[in-house]
Amino acid sequence: MSQKKPCVCIVVENLPVPLDRRVWQESCALRDAGYEVVVICPQMRGFNEAEELIDGIQVYRHWISEEAGALGGFLREYSSALWGEFRLLWKAWRRHRFDVVHLCNPPDLLFLVAAPYKLAGTRIIYDVHDVCPEMFEAKFGKRGLLYWAVRAAEWATHFFADVVIATNESVRDIALSRGGQVPDDVFVVRTAPKIADTSVEPNASLKKGRRHLVGYVGVMGNADGVRYIVEAADYLVHELGRDDIQFLLMGSGPEHDNLVALRDELGLGEYIDLPGRVTNEFLFTALRTMDLGVSSDPINPYNDHCTMNKVLEYMTFAKPQVMFDLKEGRFSAGDAARYVPENSAQALGQAIADLLDDPDERERMGRLGQARFRSELNWEKSVDQLKAAYARALGQG
Repeated sequence: MSQKKPCVCIVVENLPVPLDRRVWQESCALRDAGYEVVVICPQMRGFNEAEELIDGIQVYRHWISEEAGALGGFLREYSSALWGEFRLLWKAWRRHRFDVVHLCNPPDLLFLVAAPYKLAGTRIIYDVHDVCPEMFEAKFGKRGLLYWAVRAAEWATHFFADVVIATNESVRDIALSRGGQVPDDVFVVRTAPKIADTSVEPNASLKKGRRHLVGYVGVMGNADGVRYIVEAADYLVHELGRDDIQFLLMGSGPEHDNLVALRDELGLGEYIDLPGRVTNEFLFTALRTMDLGVSSDPINPYNDHCTMNKVLEYMTFAKPQVMFDLKEGRFSAGDAARYVPENSAQALGQAIADLLDDPDERERMGRLGQARFRSELNWEKSVDQLKAAYARALGQG
């Protein structure tokens, strides 16, 4: 009689699977390591099937009220999501009898639906995608009663967790200090792309006849700072007279329509393309064609703790980049980026112009970034840490 595979149920709220690349990479890595994998996520952004089997991974999706941007919206979003997660966890338990519940924040409320299963011997892994108190403070610009409620939820999730997965050393430090975890129970599993085939052909038509292509790839929310790129383009085109730069800003999110409106209001329609979410084929072609990448996440305590996917995407394709000066951003990119010391669209635009005008430096930075990614920061390196975290949770190491 064959032994049952250990089963893991991953719960993620802020994006559906397989759109959430980190969660999908974790799911596939665990499947390949011999686990039965179940994922619970929201119905949104075109992924609306209630149940779906994708590449051997069972996905259950629940209704969610909205993607919130204000406090009232967050309350509606979280309450609808928690009800959906509660219902689907019970369904998954009846069908799969999972051994591990893997909670992916934000928010730090998922312990409410997972904690009861601990009574049945289920292990809980807390996968810290975002440091929620700092994220809350960055969104609303202040502390207060709700900030401390978020801190309490973070503490409670740490309390119920058997193992914590952190995206970088900054997040690990918070788990050890604020979360009260012991070092052996905290594993750094960096968010990173896989080592990709970068031999795709560039597509000069993306430059729209201009000399340079500057690109962005990522989420477009109010915390991602993409507005700075649009305003930097305005500075470059209308104040510096640079008509040799085309911008390609790829990605979707609640701010996308507002960014399109801002672009049009500033008279930049012919200089900035905002195609929304793109295919991997389009993305790889664009990354190959770009002369420079931009990471526009503004300087604040929350972003200081974040490892940004886009930073590593640019490095994968040997592209230099410009970013605001963030602690983890500087750790990831090292000498492959030009750092802007203040949240300023003009300063960002000037840094873009200066780097575009120095092709030798761009080539050097791109080469260093790609070498660092391939040797240290790729997803293949992270998989070993993920396996170690699961071995620890299940008492196998």
